[in-house]
Amino acid sequence: MPFLKTELRHSLSLKLLRVVLLSALAIGILISLGQIFFDITKTRQLVSDDAQRILSMFRDPSTQAVYSLDREMGMQVIEGLFQHGAVSQAIIGNPGGPALAEKQRPLQSNATRWITDELLGEQQTFSIELSGRGNYSEHFGDLTITLDTAPYGQGFIDNALIIFASGVLRSLAMGLLLYLVYYLLLTKPLSKIIEHLSAINPDQPGQHQLPMLRGHEHNELGLWINTANQLLSSIARNTALRTEAESGLQYMARHDHLTGLPNRLQLQDKLDQILLDASRLKYRVAVLCIGLDDFKGINEQFGYHSGDELLIALAERLRRQTGRQHTLARLGGDQFVVVQTKIEQPYEAAELAQLILDDLGQAVALEQFAVRLHATIGITLFPEDGASTEQLLLKAEQTMTLAKARSRNRYQFFIASLDSEIRQRRELQKHLREALTRNELHLVYQPQIDYHSRQIVGVEALLRWQHPEHGLVSPELFIPLAEQNESIIAIGEWVLNQACHQLREWYDEGFSGLRMAVNISTVQLRHADLPRLVTNLLQRHRLPIGSLELEVTETGLMEDVSTSLQNLKSLRGSGALIAIDDFGTGYSSLSYLKSLPLDKIKIDKSFVSQLSAGDDDASIVRAIIQLAKNLKMQVIAEGVETAEQEAYIVNEGCDEGQGYYYSKPLPAKELALFIKKSRRLAGAPRIA
Repeated sequence: MPFLKTELRHSLSLKLLRVVLLSALAIGILISLGQIFFDITKTRQLVSDDAQRILSMFRDPSTQAVYSLDREMGMQVIEGLFQHGAVSQAIIGNPGGPALAEKQRPLQSNATRWITDELLGEQQTFSIELSGRGNYSEHFGDLTITLDTAPYGQGFIDNALIIFASGVLRSLAMGLLLYLVYYLLLTKPLSKIIEHLSAINPDQPGQHQLPMLRGHEHNELGLWINTANQLLSSIARNTALRTEAESGLQYMARHDHLTGLPNRLQLQDKLDQILLDASRLKYRVAVLCIGLDDFKGINEQFGYHSGDELLIALAERLRRQTGRQHTLARLGGDQFVVVQTKIEQPYEAAELAQLILDDLGQAVALEQFAVRLHATIGITLFPEDGASTEQLLLKAEQTMTLAKARSRNRYQFFIASLDSEIRQRRELQKHLREALTRNELHLVYQPQIDYHSRQIVGVEALLRWQHPEHGLVSPELFIPLAEQNESIIAIGEWVLNQACHQLREWYDEGFSGLRMAVNISTVQLRHADLPRLVTNLLQRHRLPIGSLELEVTETGLMEDVSTSLQNLKSLRGSGALIAIDDFGTGYSSLSYLKSLPLDKIKIDKSFVSQLSAGDDDASIVRAIIQLAKNLKMQVIAEGVETAEQEAYIVNEGCDEGQGYYYSKPLPAKELALFIKKSRRLAGAPRIA
């Protein structure tokens, strides 16, 4: 009810009523006052007219009385004058003598006299000459009367009250009539329109239209109603468009525009709810962070459009594989997340991860090419690895990143001991970017022995990082880090330049015919400028063709055979030799191996070191050597550490060897002395 009182107090009808009545009252008062002022003039004129009439009526008797000097007759005339109630004094004067007759009486007492005396005066005096008629115009005297204005004032007051009251009432009646007309024609229709407006739902304005008021179809109210209805319809359309746009923006803000999957924001909200339910119902939740291996290389090779198509195809595969029972989202780039709920044992998450990896292993058609995907998956468990969404996602991403650095195309569970390792990796990754400028990187060289001449025919340049705090950092640790942040490009260019520069110095010292082997990362191999860089280095350092040998890993070549074939041909054309490193550890196809422009096969040290342990490794080494001979390639064994190992591989036909049996990796100056010493001992069965 307070709202209703406020509305009534501020009602337009009440305001109009007040204004109309006050205006009518003011006009009525003004008109009445004007009429009253006019009556004052009329009353004054009435007093004067009555006096003149009385004087005219008693002129002749008064003239006879004063002509005959008949005092008695004069008094009779005076008494006749006093029959008029307004006469307060009468005098019949005689010129040159006392008055013939006179009389007066007190003024009338009246309650309104204080007003009328101000308007008309207390009394008014009038006189007329008494003279003869015709030829007898002698002046005999004067007749003077004084009229009391009270009787006239009382009549004026009574009449003024009537005029004032009637004027006010007439004006008020006219005001009420005008208000009624205004109310019926305007206020009441507006009230009805307001009632209909209040019934409109602001969220759905188009569902209610204002009805047309009868009799107002063609006037301003009708036009207003039509305009309002059009406006409501327009608002409804705009509201629908805005709602649709807001829904679209909200969807875009919480979903990946490329794949249509939930993004990180949506995933966080969903995972928050999942963890609440899991905590309440006491079940495990697994978070699988999936990252494609070397997706950047795919973009560079096939273009970003093909990369987008690949991500879309990957999203569809993940949808099919995970189904509706799991939550799927894209974090960004080549990273996806699958949330597996209501699991009892961690192996269930492992099974799902393996299914995803197996499914991704099927080739994806990209225009003219077929690309085989590889991914690495980091897995965290709730509640063991974290109690919040942020912790689980962060640890899953960290685990995936660390697993990529160790070995790709696999899954890895998070364990607590990885925290320190992850922190160390981050620190090393940060410092690795500055290692070149700080001169913390250097090369050591391990000699390669030709088994036919028993001479040092080549050296392998090995990269070392002397960290100021952590000491000597293993290449197995920092090389994957460099590949991940792509600092391997700059580091690899520095290694190639240093190796070529050192080879030129050895040539100048007389070590002609020496060959320099340099390891090439998979990331470097896919870099378009690598062939041009090798050509420029060979020319700059005046090195002959075939003096530089580039070693690429078997697994790196097999990730994308078609691209590897193209890049190796370009490198071969630049004047470098190509060797396949760590052969036997991957899954090379013989048909692919035959088509690749390779000069040398390098047997992995894991097979050489186990030659004395069993026949399996010996059979593998024998098969690799025979394969190289059939493909007309040279074969070199790394990791030779004993005379028995050397004897076996030499007997099987291996061309070259490398390992601690001959020498550990040495700095350039020490290796130069070692080469000189070995050449003096030409023909010795062992170089040491």
